[in-house]
Amino acid sequence: MTSSEILRLLPHRYPLLLVDRVVDVVPGESLTAVKAVSANEPWHAGSGDFPSTLLVESWCQAAVLLASWDEPDTGRVVLFGALADVEFHRPVAPGCVVRHSVRVLDARGDTVAFTGEAEADGHVVMTVGRVVTTARAASLES
Repeated sequence: MTSSEILRLLPHRYPLLLVDRVVDVVPGESLTAVKAVSANEPWHAGSGDFPSTLLVESWCQAAVLLASWDEPDTGRVVLFGALADVEFHRPVAPGCVVRHSVRVLDARGDTVAFTGEAEADGHVVMTVGRVVTTARAASLES
């Protein structure tokens, strides 16, 4: 999946589009995506490491790509309802390429539970016990 295809599926844009490429996917089962961490990103001013909250956000964006893979143009938005057992194992520095591995634990209708991990420089940097999402119609009404 190219960056332009990612832009079609995710509502995020720079600087919060945190997935650069999908390298492998088994629809309905698993997805592997990468994020190259750069010192030019705005959150690195004054801090050397990629913030853990953005590492979670990046992993979750990869989960949205997997959840949307089979039905990319439905006019729906994926919402996160719960995160559990997320552990950070080591910091991620600029220059690292983070590899997100996302797997489906369970899918029931519009609700999907995911698990997985993120790796950088050959080390697991984060594990995700469970993330639960649901899809809803995108609404332009306020």
